Amino acid sequence: MEAFAALYDALDASTATGDKLSALVSYFEQAAATEPADAAWAVYFLAGGKPRQLVPSTVMRQTASRIAGIDGWLFDECYEAVGDLAETIAHLLPDSRPAAASAATAPLGLAAWVQDRLLPLRGLPPPEQAQRLTVWWQELDASGRYILIKLIGGSLRVGVSRLLVQRALATLTGLDAKLLAQRLVGWTDLRSTPSAARWLALVAPPVAAAAGDSPEAAAGSGQPYPFFLAHALQAGPETLGALSDWLVEWKYDGIRAQIVKHGGQVWIWSRGEDLVTDRFPEVVAWAATLPEGTVLDGELLVWLPGSERPAPFKLLQQRIGRKTVGKKLLLDAPVHFVAYDLLQQTGQDLRGFAQGERRARLLALLEQQTPALGGGATAIATASATATVTTTAIAWRVSPAVQAESWAALAALRAQSRERGVEGFMLKQQQSRYGSGRTKADGTWWKWKVDPLSVDAVLIYAQAGHGRRASVYTDYTFAVWSRPPAGAEEAQAVLEAIARRGPAPPRDSGQLQLLPFAKAYSGLTDEEFKAVDRVIRSTTLEKFGPVRSVKPTLLFEIGFEGIGASPRHKSGVAVRFPRMLRLRTDKPLWQADTLQTLQALIDAG
Repeated sequence: MEAFAALYDALDASTATGDKLSALVSYFEQAAATEPADAAWAVYFLAGGKPRQLVPSTVMRQTASRIAGIDGWLFDECYEAVGDLAETIAHLLPDSRPAAASAATAPLGLAAWVQDRLLPLRGLPPPEQAQRLTVWWQELDASGRYILIKLIGGSLRVGVSRLLVQRALATLTGLDAKLLAQRLVGWTDLRSTPSAARWLALVAPPVAAAAGDSPEAAAGSGQPYPFFLAHALQAGPETLGALSDWLVEWKYDGIRAQIVKHGGQVWIWSRGEDLVTDRFPEVVAWAATLPEGTVLDGELLVWLPGSERPAPFKLLQQRIGRKTVGKKLLLDAPVHFVAYDLLQQTGQDLRGFAQGERRARLLALLEQQTPALGGGATAIATASATATVTTTAIAWRVSPAVQAESWAALAALRAQSRERGVEGFMLKQQQSRYGSGRTKADGTWWKWKVDPLSVDAVLIYAQAGHGRRASVYTDYTFAVWSRPPAGAEEAQAVLEAIARRGPAPPRDSGQLQLLPFAKAYSGLTDEEFKAVDRVIRSTTLEKFGPVRSVKPTLLFEIGFEGIGASPRHKSGVAVRFPRMLRLRTDKPLWQADTLQTLQALIDAG
């Protein structure tokens, strides 16, 4: 644990990529020589793995207050000032390590801490959890305690990208970074526990392969390939050259996924490297008919029978959290796989082929599959790829290629995106290979999305951020008016009542009030966050742990990708991917948008 904590400190101490790379290589070299399982668990955490919270926050807070000899209210004050639970506890606890014992006893490695101590914590009675925490915290210094609490809470965030971890491993082993990227897929899925054996497999020399085959096919283990990611198109599309050089597809709002068919089995992996096979049995039933050695890239979407457009994402959300899917949910939210790339065919790795060639092979493969699917009338896309599969009996479609005479004509089609239930276009170079991650080394994919939906909303709650923003209020809750104010005077009366901390009227009373509808923590620069932080501290009305209610004084334009009705929220609506677009200093609070504005956006969708 001490060595991993020292690595974390080194990564946190510098913003220079070279320093971070050197620290990673040094740690992996040492860990691999002494305990390969430590290196394996380090890869898991550095690559973004986060096990579920092992101990409730309340148990950790109460235990820390008792050890530090302070009352709960004082702990809460410290927590509010620091803004991070792990940092608060790490600095509050005294360093009570016995010097002699620490010198004579070999420290436990990362793997032993995680496997033998931390994971068994889940499900223990709170008193037993508190007793073990008390002992362990006394074995570590402040740095070690900080890391330990982050691991227990499942909230460790390390200032390195997955790409940098791959570079460090490539530097250490001499292996190709792309091969390592492929081997790292699925590492954050705890159903395959990190181990010494997995580390040795990760850094082993590549297996020889026949010409044209993948050096290590995404085969027997059902592993997918690293996903190729698109860049956001900022300039006008005409800067990309001739339209004929690009494959244009609709950008769907679903779950990016790969289907792997090998050894008579089917695996479905999300882009987040979660194995989601069991959640989509209708897709598995279709994928089982695919030839051996097939890997498809595409999108999981709810597509209702007879509809010409996919259903809103909120319907797909009902399927995401279900490990078992009942008959009613299968009927109410049927999922289709929209295929748009063929990555492996009969075991052959096609990622080095041009986009146009992979597309032609995809269409030919799925056209051949049509007779074997059974039932339902199916219309397959032709070589021009302008049509989709339409059927009520199977759970798949081909992503259609969108045809247009010019970029201007394509822009006109893009304006219809929301009516079609999509987010805009994907632009893929016809000659591009299928790369790994967000890179331009193998060609380029662009996402040309429509502008976000937006409303003007009032800041009413704030909470401190995390990491380097732990001492700055950056996480905000926004509200809209329950109905249009009769004028500035009525709105001002409500604002003054809030400032007096008066009771809020009932939601359905018809009285004017501000209703929270979204939380956002991104979109502003560091300087803008600091300016808003000063306003928050000077206008705080009440404190609820780390959260402050503030006197309404700031108006923001809030952007989001989607909106839908939600009985779980006080406002009755929920938005997807909210972020702050700008601070509206040019507009008074009484002109903020209303619940009716949000409802109109829902109706328009």
